[in-house]
Parts: sequence; structure tokens; C-alpha cells
Amino acid sequence: MKKPGRKAAEARKAPAGRRGRQPFRELKYCSRCCMPETQEGITFDEMGICQACQSSEQKIHIDWVKREKALRKILSEAKAKAGDNYDCIVPISGGKDSTFQLHVLVKVYGMRPLAVTFSHNWYSRTGWRNLQNALEKFSVDHVMFTPNRDLVNRLARKSLEAIGDACWTCHAGVGAFPLRVAVCYRIPLLVWGESIAESSGRASYRKPVHTFDRDYFTKVSAKLSADQMVSDGITRRDLLPFQLPSYEEIEQAGVRGIHLGDYIFWDDERQTEFVRDTYGWKETEIEGTYKGYKSAECIMPGMHDFTCYLKRGYGRGTFHACMDVRCGLLTREEGFDLASRYDSERPDALDYYLEITGMTEDEFYRVMEKHRLPELKGVGIPVKKRKRKIREKILPYPLQVTGDEAGS
Repeated sequence: MKKPGRKAAEARKAPAGRRGRQPFRELKYCSRCCMPETQEGITFDEMGICQACQSSEQKIHIDWVKREKALRKILSEAKAKAGDNYDCIVPISGGKDSTFQLHVLVKVYGMRPLAVTFSHNWYSRTGWRNLQNALEKFSVDHVMFTPNRDLVNRLARKSLEAIGDACWTCHAGVGAFPLRVAVCYRIPLLVWGESIAESSGRASYRKPVHTFDRDYFTKVSAKLSADQMVSDGITRRDLLPFQLPSYEEIEQAGVRGIHLGDYIFWDDERQTEFVRDTYGWKETEIEGTYKGYKSAECIMPGMHDFTCYLKRGYGRGTFHACMDVRCGLLTREEGFDLASRYDSERPDALDYYLEITGMTEDEFYRVMEKHRLPELKGVGIPVKKRKRKIREKILPYPLQVTGDEAGS
């Protein structure tokens, strides 16, 4: 059985007057975990339990043997239809999920996938190493697309203004590029990892809300289409890499997507331990949380989660605390304490963001104020300075290699 570990022990050392306190008394929180009502799409049952907590209970009662048989049938049919082509596409970042996806498909089911990567152009040193390690360990062919850095920098500013998040390029690109490759190479099946029901309050296993289709990532994360991002200095031609294939192209190619987490029992912690011990996958230190595996491939997760905190009153610390509470690794009170400790930290990635966008810190906070949810209007949202820099250098790895510290 997994133990709570050092961070959980630290949570127990919190001053008695602060221990277990909800970060914002103005918000309603799930009665079982630490997730507030401001998470997108969240709903609560009559006992005040969020959908993600309901999913964690549903998982125990799902017939996973039956679901695995359905997965085996899908993969067998894809392999039979592929002929000399690739059996499927696996969109990968080199993160722990996509490394595990490759293990399942290549080692367990004997599939011949084409690995496809949309690079956000913000790869961390650890992330780049993990990506190359996965390609070598699984001996898969690989296609990667990398938008130019100047465009990424300009879109990072537009993204904050448009959706209150600096990462539209990644949200849109990971949706568009694998679909384009699927259409171009005539590979109908895309295999993703974690189910949206697994850790998000937006769905449960019984109420999936979003099934995979052409617009899945626009609905779930990007929010705006490429055409909606056209503005002064950003043309429709610039945004070609983020344009989705047409509905007709998708239909003609027979493209479909599945999430392995809907067919096999998904366990982030155990899968991370597995890819670490079996394939040498490496964790790193990540801003805004006490875990080192989620978004390890990127230098900017701290920025992404900090904007979520400023908009919605929670960040990655809350997200991970909720997962640990659901798994029984933390009490709800310990989860609140860890969330309060990590969510409010100003990330070092903000300095890099201000540098590449030319935005001042005051401008940044003014933009984020406009995106704050109504439930938090007029509420003080504390921000505290980090006591030390993280070990992972906040500079894209290609710029570390070339020695270009400016990053522009």
C-alpha cells in the first residue's frame, strides 16, 4: 500500500490554527476532496460530492476485464485494417502518461504505432530527455512539429488576453496536429491516455460529457479556434499549424480517438513508478505543486497553474491534493493545507513569460483580474514569493543548448 510520503508529513506539521482551513471561505468545496465550485463544469451530488470523487468510487465497481476485452477488440481491428500502414497514432509529449501509453500499445498489445508530437517549444531539459528516451526504448517512428519561437511568444500574450491562460498554442496544437497526421497518413485510430473522468470534475465514468471528436480539445482546453485567435500581428496564415482538418476530411479518413483510461484501470502514482523503474523515466521539480511528474516535459506548468489559481482560486497543488485525498493518501484537511501552501506561490516561469511577451507584471495581473470568475470578484487572492528557485531551469531546452538566454 502506498504511503503518504514526506509532503503529507509536512502538512501535518502546519500550525494548529491554520490546519485544514479552506483557502477561500467564499467558495463552496466538494465535501469529500478539496476542489472548489470554480472548477470548470463541476457538479455536486445531493451530498456535495464532486463528479471526480464520484468517478473514483465508480472505478472500483467497473468491470475492467470486460472493458479490456473491448480495448483488445478495437486494437485488433485497427491492426487488421492497417495492412502495411501504422496501426494507430499515439500523441506523445514524453510525459509519464504518453510513455505508459507506448508501453501498453507496444509491449502489451504488439501494436506498431506512429508517435506524433506537437511541441509547445517550451521543452524542459528533463522533458526532452524523457521524450528521446521513450522513442529509443520503444523503437517507434516519430513525427514532431514545432512552431517557431517568435510565433509562440506572440501567441503567449494573445492567449492570456483571450482565455486567461498562456498555453493556447499547446492546447490547440495537441488537438490539431495529430488529427492532421491521421488524415495525411490515413491512420484512423488515435490513442490517448488519461480519461477526462479520471481527475477532472467536469465528468464521471457514467457521464463522460465529451467524447473524442474533431473539436474535443477546443471544447476541453483551447476554448477558441485558430480563426478566433487572429488579431493585430497574428494572421490566419500564421495560425495554419493550429487549424483543424475539416469535418469532411475527418469523416473520409474514418478518424476516431480513444482514451486508454476508459478501458484499463488508471493509476497515476503506480504508472509513474512503473515507467520510472522499468524505462528510466525521470521526474523533476515542478512549480506550484508537491509532485514531480505532471507536465515534467514543460518549463511553463507553473505559469499555467498560477493563472488558473488567479482565475478560479485553485492550482496544481489543489489538483494533486484532491487526487491524494480520493486515494486515501491524505485527509481532506491535509489536502487543504498543501493546496494553500503551493497554489499561491508566484512561479519563476512568470519572469520568463514577461520577458518573451514584453508585458509588465502589473499588466499581467490586470489581465488576470478580467478573467476572474464571478465567485471571486472582490475577494483577496494571496500571492506569495517562492523561497527558492526550482532545480529545473526555466528556459526552453533548445535555448539552453544554443546558449541563447534571451529566448526571443
